[in-house]
Amino acid sequence: RGGEEEEEEEDVEEEGGPRLYPGHIPTSPLQKALLAAGSAVMALYDPYRHDMVAVLGETTGCLALPNLRDKMKHHPEGYRILQERPRIRLSTLDMSRLRGLPDGSLGREYVRFLEDNKVSPDTRMLPKFVDDEELAYVIQRYREVHDLMHTLLGMPTNMLGEVVVKWFEAVQTGLPMCVLGAAFGPVRLSTRKLQVLATELVPWAIRSGLNASCVLNVYYEQRWEQPVESLREEIGIFPPP
Repeated sequence: RGGEEEEEEEDVEEEGGPRLYPGHIPTSPLQKALLAAGSAVMALYDPYRHDMVAVLGETTGCLALPNLRDKMKHHPEGYRILQERPRIRLSTLDMSRLRGLPDGSLGREYVRFLEDNKVSPDTRMLPKFVDDEELAYVIQRYREVHDLMHTLLGMPTNMLGEVVVKWFEAVQTGLPMCVLGAAFGPVRLSTRKLQVLATELVPWAIRSGLNASCVLNVYYEQRWEQPVESLREEIGIFPPP
């Protein structure tokens, strides 16, 4: 039996450590660096490779994720989110109820955003490479409120809209993935869109990101009936230009 235990321990070490949550893939610092480099290249080549963007976020968020977790722990609503671990997926959303909410409410405008842009919350990948169960939830929560950021900021899912949201998220979260997307996303934009981005949208996104409270500290599932304008004002997001 002692020999079997030694073999099991060796297997765990070879795999990089114990699995901390379903889907977790233990990786060494070198493996994380290689994954980060490869995913960064692929994400820059094709910004719509959401799987590569997700891997980049997980393998480079070692400093930003604990900071976000601490912000949540020190905020009443954020702390409750960490304790209750809500998920934003089609299985947890009452889409019929949200469609029936008044125009301008968070729930109605969120569903309108999903339908207009033909996106689904179920496309958000589950974390794999974050070596802490609580931090894995933090990045999962960030992914699942991303479409709500589009809703609050009034931005579509085209490249211009994604770049604007990434600037806001980069200021808000400090995640290197967001910084990279904000910095290199504009290379695919036309000259006219670049001018609008530089003169109006980026300054507004940065000011809003700096002024706003942490967007992970909002229990959006309990705010569906709240008007978007009211929630923007509460968080500190300036009205879109």
